[in-house]
Amino acid sequence: MTWVYRYEKGTLSAREREVVEEVPVVLNVNGRELATLIASPHDLRFLVAGFLRMQGLVQSVEDFHLLSVCSDFGMAKVEIRGELPESLKPVLTSGCGTGISFTIPKARQVNPEGTAGKSYRPAAVFAMMDALAQKAGAYQSHGGIHSAAVGDGSVALFSEDLGRHNTIDRIAGEALLKGVDLKGMMLVTSGRISTELVAKAALLGIGLVASRTSPTSTAVRMAEEAGVTVIGYVKADRFEAYSHPDRLDLVGAT
Repeated sequence: MTWVYRYEKGTLSAREREVVEEVPVVLNVNGRELATLIASPHDLRFLVAGFLRMQGLVQSVEDFHLLSVCSDFGMAKVEIRGELPESLKPVLTSGCGTGISFTIPKARQVNPEGTAGKSYRPAAVFAMMDALAQKAGAYQSHGGIHSAAVGDGSVALFSEDLGRHNTIDRIAGEALLKGVDLKGMMLVTSGRISTELVAKAALLGIGLVASRTSPTSTAVRMAEEAGVTVIGYVKADRFEAYSHPDRLDLVGAT
């Protein structure tokens, strides 16, 4: 808890409240310092595994020889099958606090298997968004944190982090380590739908991405090419579809 001072109607009053935690995690892979991840301090194994999965450096649990994270010292030591590329060019992403990536896939390179012919009911989108809001307890207690969930009407996996790019990495890592197949599922997020979020969702085989806020124009173009339905401004009984509205099952919808 931290003492804060609220200004209201000309006066300051002191009170204690929770503040979002932030930790740097130096990622060392095969003896090489690869990146420093800025993240919330919980479940860092999922974040590290998901980050490496989204960079294309691992594809299965068997690709890990060692996965050790020490949050107290801000270190992650990983040994993976195969060699790292000699040259890795970092790309700063649009996530809160700025994320880092080494590859943001082009839409034409993404082929989300398992979503062909898949349709999504609006009621399921609303149910996922409501479930996300109910699970996002950290935001309700102190704000300043993003959340995301995947499922098919009910939540299969949920994550929270101070960066929205980290939330999908966490889901990717947890799914990898637990053997959860994400193909055909929906992703709901508290943050803006950006290019890297659509790219990562498509790589995981996710067919629909929804948010209470908006997508970017580049994210919409990528979603069109990748076969991902993008939905923004989800409210109690309405939303806006920006790509592939034909994937929505309106039979029986009101």
